[in-house]
Amino acid sequence: MNTQQTLEVKLTLTNPSENASVKEWRFTNLPVIRIGRSPDNDVVINEPLVSRRHLELHQVNQNQWRLINQGVNGTYLNGILVSQALITPNSVLQLAQSGPLLKFDLQILTVQKPPSRTPEAVCQHEGNAPGSLFCIHCGEPIVEVERLIRQYKVLRTLGQGGMGTTYLAWDKRVSQEHSPQMLVIKEMNADMAQIEKARELFEREARILKNLSHPGIPKYYDFFVEAGKKYLAMELIHGQDLEKRIFQQGPVIPQQAIDWAIQTCEVLEYIHEQNPPLIHRDIKPANLMARSTNNHIVVLDFGAVKEIGTFAGTRIGAEGYCAPEQYRGQPCTQSDLYAIGPTIIFLLTGENPMGFYRPWGTGYKFDTTNIPTITPQLRQVIEKATAMKVGDRFQTAQELSQALGTCK
Repeated sequence: MNTQQTLEVKLTLTNPSENASVKEWRFTNLPVIRIGRSPDNDVVINEPLVSRRHLELHQVNQNQWRLINQGVNGTYLNGILVSQALITPNSVLQLAQSGPLLKFDLQILTVQKPPSRTPEAVCQHEGNAPGSLFCIHCGEPIVEVERLIRQYKVLRTLGQGGMGTTYLAWDKRVSQEHSPQMLVIKEMNADMAQIEKARELFEREARILKNLSHPGIPKYYDFFVEAGKKYLAMELIHGQDLEKRIFQQGPVIPQQAIDWAIQTCEVLEYIHEQNPPLIHRDIKPANLMARSTNNHIVVLDFGAVKEIGTFAGTRIGAEGYCAPEQYRGQPCTQSDLYAIGPTIIFLLTGENPMGFYRPWGTGYKFDTTNIPTITPQLRQVIEKATAMKVGDRFQTAQELSQALGTCK
């Protein structure tokens, strides 16, 4: 058997009074780890001081990770309150003052790689460039096929999370125009399939995507159940999400942030005009991907989409980007527009927007007066988009887009 190295992150929930571990989570090859009270996090800690989406850990390189606080009660790294910070092995994370403690450990594991279960699918031709997925001679996969899910050949695991696992897959069928060779398959985790709300979100994403057609939305290809597991096949988007891009390359210039915001508004205008109108409910930089080909925005993660007219339900949304009425479980289309404001702040600063959220009069607002790249005109647009009262905001995505256009 061949061997391969894999990165493992270990998070240990500890009891400080007894100096003992309570629970442990291990993750391999997972670039983002989400921690909070919501059941769709990778690490679920159901304690009062912990926010629904309290913090995220993002891999920077082989030895470093970045902590991003999203909790209203704050996160402490080795006893220091932080909004963002690099973390290293043996760090201690505290979710809120007097909140639960998590120990962060990191190690490289050497594991045995079993032979492919479908060796006949691996091309044996020579002369292919290193790193290529397909043979230039016959078009067959060069890499070993990890597994076969129906007619889809899984070439690589792209990510693993609390909700499911995402694969890069290949479908050789050419008789059906809607079925490309390369695509993404999302597999719902078996433990999440036992949670009714998780099943609802997963199935809703498939149903919503099937009925949408827009260049800023991943194309739907297939939804099926195989061996008791649910799968969603969709378009492979070549690009990078804006959160990861900012963390790796730093803040962008205002022109770029405004262009991306306008493109996001175009997608929101499309889904808001559906019958019934759709609310995305989770607009944030991590769910906005810039295509490698043209730098245009694609909006991801339609699992939280809500149809107007349906019952008010679970509160969904990232803290810092979530509108007040959405946090109360009463989202509207203007809630999506609200999220554009803090998204622009993040793109221009690389910092958690909650760090700019201040008491103002009888409510709160994002105070951007000390951000040099935000002009007075752009500041006015952000303040109107994020007004506490829905009626004081831009009422349509087109209206917000036009206002952003005057800030260029």
